Amino acid sequence: MTTNEFDNDREEAPQVHRLEANLEKLEELGKRLVAVMSHKRQVPQSLQGPGQDLYMKAAAAYMAGMVNNPARMIEQQVGYWGKTLRHYIEAQQQFATGAVPADDADAASAPPPAADRRFANPMWENNPYFHLLKEQYLTNAEAVRTALGEADGLSVEDKRRLDYFSQQIIDMMSPTNFLGTNPDALEKAMATDGQSLVDGLENLVNDLEANEGELIVTLADKKAFTVGENIGTSEGEVVFRNRLFELIQYKPSTGEVHETPLIIFPPWINKFYILDLKPANSLIKWIVDQGYTLFVVSWVNPDTTYADVGLGDYVETGYLTAIEKACEIAQVKKVNTIGYCIAGTTLSLTLALMKKRGIDSVNSATFFTTMTDFSEPGEVGVFLSDDFVDGLEAECEGTGVLDRFYMARTFSFLRSNDLIYQPAIKSYMLGETPPAFDLLYWNGDGTNLPGKMAVEYLRGLCQSNEFAEGGYEILGEKLHISDVSVPLCSIACETDHIAAWDSCYRGVQQMGSKDKTFILAGSGHIAGIVNPPSKKKYGHWTNPDLNLAPEDWRADADSHDGSWWPKWESWLSAKSGKMIPARDPGSKDYPPIAPAPGTYVSAKPVLKPE
Repeated sequence: MTTNEFDNDREEAPQVHRLEANLEKLEELGKRLVAVMSHKRQVPQSLQGPGQDLYMKAAAAYMAGMVNNPARMIEQQVGYWGKTLRHYIEAQQQFATGAVPADDADAASAPPPAADRRFANPMWENNPYFHLLKEQYLTNAEAVRTALGEADGLSVEDKRRLDYFSQQIIDMMSPTNFLGTNPDALEKAMATDGQSLVDGLENLVNDLEANEGELIVTLADKKAFTVGENIGTSEGEVVFRNRLFELIQYKPSTGEVHETPLIIFPPWINKFYILDLKPANSLIKWIVDQGYTLFVVSWVNPDTTYADVGLGDYVETGYLTAIEKACEIAQVKKVNTIGYCIAGTTLSLTLALMKKRGIDSVNSATFFTTMTDFSEPGEVGVFLSDDFVDGLEAECEGTGVLDRFYMARTFSFLRSNDLIYQPAIKSYMLGETPPAFDLLYWNGDGTNLPGKMAVEYLRGLCQSNEFAEGGYEILGEKLHISDVSVPLCSIACETDHIAAWDSCYRGVQQMGSKDKTFILAGSGHIAGIVNPPSKKKYGHWTNPDLNLAPEDWRADADSHDGSWWPKWESWLSAKSGKMIPARDPGSKDYPPIAPAPGTYVSAKPVLKPE
């Protein structure tokens, strides 16, 4: 045996040992995979997708189009098969010559209409196999959209839902979502001797085990953050607690504060610390630094014992109680308020109820991404039809609680490429560890909803739009959007996929307040709100004429660079009274109970007995 042969043996030995270790690990992971899938969560069929009637309507519309206008259908098919044949011929030329066909080369020199991050790898252009896969996938997607776009006889709502769910199928079938057709995954598997695939399978099994066999991709490193230690760290004290919420009063950072305090009602679908992720982008810290006494509600994460809690309880035991306690602690007659998303909708109900009852303890209201008129709910409307809501109602009746799993999955599918497929590729195919990203950590830290409240909200407000139309009955009163009469400022976000900005605007138009301000912020539901001035990002638009249609308001609005925070604070300061010595958290009657961020924010309710 030669020296070279001994060297080769020494080089191959580590690879052999690594292969053996990986094979053992794969066997162990395979057993865990089988075990978790054998006890998979049973998700009702009604919550797996739209009802069959939607697809039956689509099929009927397509068949009617084929009968009534066969020439158009033939034209579609001829065009599709022509493009498919061209892709095949181009691929053969590439295989034979190794060069991109002239037509493609010319097309490549032109600027693309929009960058598609899924196909960033050069192999999608340079490799005949991957190039063919990409071009045919895009052709297939175009064919589906064209066929559906020309389907007649569907209602506007059915058409919108069909477009949305067909796009979900198109996105799911992208070649990047499969190992054998993803060049990034194959390249890394070769470069790591398959280690990336082993690591990816382990990530997949871990996620399945954490979610009862349901695939919910872990978006952020869960070990990287602890609420109260490296996120949600603004100093304050819990000064009141009841069954629904803890009231946090934050420690002042200025010698003087405005006389009128401010109280924030965050959505109870998520945790309040989205407004306090870290000092650099904390709206909570920024507000305190501007000289305000700030209270924030931290909602309970409900378990099955909250099955009896309805929307009226959130108004009475939540909003009205929090406002009352903040007034008592700060020794004032009025407070300013903020409501974010669903909490803004419920703040509107509360303000309308207070007017009916003659309660005058709110000086002004600010709404973040708040819909009060659901006549045109935007993208989220595809999940507000009876097929889904019936399924959610049945789930709530069975358990008493709407598990956070359903809300998290719904909102993820509104941005499936960003929140499902791309993270899944990185985690399961590339074997990467989820990033230490505070926003994504918060996104995965959801809460449950009381079943009664969830159904009331979905049926009465979202589906029936009673608050903006006939009136919404709650706590013995019939409330209408026009009953909201306090000075208000509404901030909506341009690309919000949960609360469409034009829907937010239409709600503000119908409110009875004489003093109304509307600000349109750049970006989406979270980034548009959590946009500190120091970042100098996005921008915002203002227009004092709220009598215009949304599109006209936007066309005539003045554009401003950077964050909307300073403009809003200028509005708020004028409604916050004189400056007085700063207040420490709590009072004689309401001494501090626990340091911020409190106990409710970290509680882990058990929905199923062990």
